[in-house]
Amino acid sequence: MTADRAPEPPDPLALDRQVCFALSVAARNVVAVYRPALEPLGLTHPQYLVMLALWQHGPLSVTKLSGLLQLDPGTLSPLLKRLESAGLLRRERDPADQRNLALALTDEGRALREQAERIPAGIVERLGMPFEELMGLHGALTRVIEAAQQALGRPGEVTAR
Repeated sequence: MTADRAPEPPDPLALDRQVCFALSVAARNVVAVYRPALEPLGLTHPQYLVMLALWQHGPLSVTKLSGLLQLDPGTLSPLLKRLESAGLLRRERDPADQRNLALALTDEGRALREQAERIPAGIVERLGMPFEELMGLHGALTRVIEAAQQALGRPGEVTAR
């Protein structure tokens, strides 16, 4: 007769149980799904995020854009230079504070929005997931971001709702 043994508890370090792993793989794969949709616009995914912020908010300082995208200004600088070289935005001194750079879309940058408006629906279609499920995921991820920022002592940085 064999003694009944309790099942082994799950390994807390199992790769497939790690939230960080799931988020990392999901992010890489979703960005890869965006790539073919962005190529005709001549944009990379990080450049697309910059354009989304400018289409939504209009002219922004680099500091404000950095906060919205949660990227440090040093990371943004090469992105902004490439978008300026492509004729999509202008970098100028902020008239309100000459120490800051202000970013504004060019006519070409504003016109690109019309093409970009088709991207979200195309991504939903390519993913093949119900829209409601994706919106639920967005809400859950926003809560994860907020919780992580609280844990890091940076409450209130999330503005994407």
